[in-house]
Amino acid sequence: MSKLARVGIGAAALALLGLLTVTSCSSPLPRRDPTGELFPAAVGKSLEGEEVALPNDLLGEPALLLVGYVQDAQFDIDRWLLGLIQAQVAVRTVEVPTVRGLVPGLLSGTIDEGMRGGIPERFWGDVVTVYGDAAEIARFTGTEGPRNARVLLLDAQGRVTWFHDQGYAAPLIPELVDAVGRAGR
Repeated sequence: MSKLARVGIGAAALALLGLLTVTSCSSPLPRRDPTGELFPAAVGKSLEGEEVALPNDLLGEPALLLVGYVQDAQFDIDRWLLGLIQAQVAVRTVEVPTVRGLVPGLLSGTIDEGMRGGIPERFWGDVVTVYGDAAEIARFTGTEGPRNARVLLLDAQGRVTWFHDQGYAAPLIPELVDAVGRAGR
């Protein structure tokens, strides 16, 4: 098979994956602020291949979850990560791609492999993709405005102490830094 034919087949497969992903998504759920509530139990898999139980595997210290419901949320997540790095925020940070629907769950290996291709291997443990329990997280935060990350600061017991879902805003970084300090007490 020629290289051109393989590229054509790959592009067609990618287009089909995109179509299946879009058509398998549910209606948006209304936004909700879960501050003060325990993060729901959900099992995901890190890009290293390790099973991760959220929030249980993060208990004992504060943790910041950056939840994304669609691929376009990565832009917002990256801006939050840059802001956190610039402010030298000292908190465990986990990206949580949360993918609802039967078809994406069936294609989880392909989706995760695509993410591995864009993330340096040393950070794979900090990306935990949730498929099967994605609906629980979606109900917890809502999915309206899916391109915006859901930024959830959990305390040592897994309770949300700070939440934002309106897109990255640099003026909120000092507020988040203060919240991290309070969550660590």
